[in-house]
Amino acid sequence: MDDQQRWRLELKDSDAKVRAAAAENLCLAGSDSVTAAVELVVACGDVEDVQNWAASALEDLGAPSVDSVDALEPLVNSPKPLVGYWAATLLGRLGKTASRSQTILGKAVSDSPHLSVQERAAWALGKVGATEASVVESLKRAAASKSPRLASLATRALA
Repeated sequence: MDDQQRWRLELKDSDAKVRAAAAENLCLAGSDSVTAAVELVVACGDVEDVQNWAASALEDLGAPSVDSVDALEPLVNSPKPLVGYWAATLLGRLGKTASRSQTILGKAVSDSPHLSVQERAAWALGKVGATEASVVESLKRAAASKSPRLASLATRALA
């Protein structure tokens, strides 16, 4: 088992210190940790130390593999805002190759109770494309939002 595999397994350990160390190691490994993208998104719902290292790892990770789309989609609707934010971010980083995710992202723009997730889903739709009528409607409603950032991101996604 290589380091990456071990750290991915350690992200699921029962000991928070082990999980935090694994997230830190994945962060320090940089873009080599792209295979752990989904696990790092899930780790964003963990205790603060794990969240911080996982989010730091995701900052510079780049786009995950297209194979991760199916695992990322349900995470957009996580009750934990940081998980939803990063799932939407990674789908957006995939661009047009994640266009099948537009329905889930559109629902997040409309229905997420977390403004940060709504904003990130709108941003992601600008990257993956918004061609479905229901998604375009979600973006139009968001473009009229009282939140200036959400309105701006939705307007850009519609352009």
